[in-house]
Amino acid sequence: MIKSPDHIQVDPVRDRRGLRAFLHFPYRVYENDPHWVAPLLIDQRKLLDPARHPFYEHSELQTFLAYRGGQVVGRIAAIHNRNHIRHHEEQVGFFGFFEAIDNPAVAVALFDSAAGWLRERGLTAMRGPVNPSTNDPAGLLVEGFDESPYIMMTYNPAYYENLILGAGFEESTAMVAYIIRHNEAPAYMPRLAAKITARTGVTLRPIRMTEFEKELRRIRHIYNAAWEKNWGFVPMTDAELAFMAHELKPIVKKDPELVIMADSAEGEPVGFSLSLKNYNVALKPARGRLLPLGLLKVLWNTRRIDMVRVLTLGLVPEYRGKGIDTLLYYRLFQTCVEKGLKGGEFSWVLEDNHAIRKPLERLGGEIYKRYKLYDRAL
Repeated sequence: MIKSPDHIQVDPVRDRRGLRAFLHFPYRVYENDPHWVAPLLIDQRKLLDPARHPFYEHSELQTFLAYRGGQVVGRIAAIHNRNHIRHHEEQVGFFGFFEAIDNPAVAVALFDSAAGWLRERGLTAMRGPVNPSTNDPAGLLVEGFDESPYIMMTYNPAYYENLILGAGFEESTAMVAYIIRHNEAPAYMPRLAAKITARTGVTLRPIRMTEFEKELRRIRHIYNAAWEKNWGFVPMTDAELAFMAHELKPIVKKDPELVIMADSAEGEPVGFSLSLKNYNVALKPARGRLLPLGLLKVLWNTRRIDMVRVLTLGLVPEYRGKGIDTLLYYRLFQTCVEKGLKGGEFSWVLEDNHAIRKPLERLGGEIYKRYKLYDRAL
């Protein structure tokens, strides 16, 4: 327990009552925010449960609540990601799931509590927000508050950046999200795609749901090879990939054409793109609850979804620079037309990753949201 001079008390969450308060506090922060999309409470419980989520096979997390006058005024999680430490050889811990009222004293008390927990484990810096890793929703929204977040993207009040900077953090990394508000492929694409196909022999196809487990192994191979040297990348374990696949499978099954696999002339997997319909449109009215009527609201509102989110597009190193990304983008445009989708969000992209940003801008994409991660020495 930590008490501040401003009568802010921070306690670690130890029981079900504390977890319930942790999960329900955001409803107070976003009570009057029309753009917030409440995450499903059932998914949040699973994400924070060491017995149910494979993240805790290699890492640990401690949640905290801040109180003032007996009322919850903030929350945070301190995260010890051992896989990140092994992969990057840096003694960095993380914070995530941060929510607070607009009060600097509350924020400082929360960050100090998380810092103390991480310092006890020998870590020398704290980075965030990540929830709970860079393979999950990560980053603080700093620009683009006038539109709701897309599926699996973060959202927060505008005042959070001041709270974080006021607690001793400095900007670490900047990311952007692109939006393309049309489904028309550029005029040059059909002829160029035909030339690339003839030159490389690469073919595209939707994910094969009948051999889902094999496809997962192919995707994991591409994913780890494509992002191995990217900033912040941590390889997903087999268990983490299987968990994520299990969670996403019902969505993917509805639209397998949005998961596009690229195979070489020899039939070897060399790339893929993963897109999902923006189910946040349907989830928003449910307010995080599937019962008693939330599920009906979700099912009813799926008909209103007309945009996608492109989560990732990757190629194994030896197939980069050959135009395969153009093939994947062109197929995505075609799929959107076939499904009556009007465009989509491409997110997130590192601000300095011009190899990805330039093609998106040639496709008509524009930056409409910005995100940041922050570091604080311990």
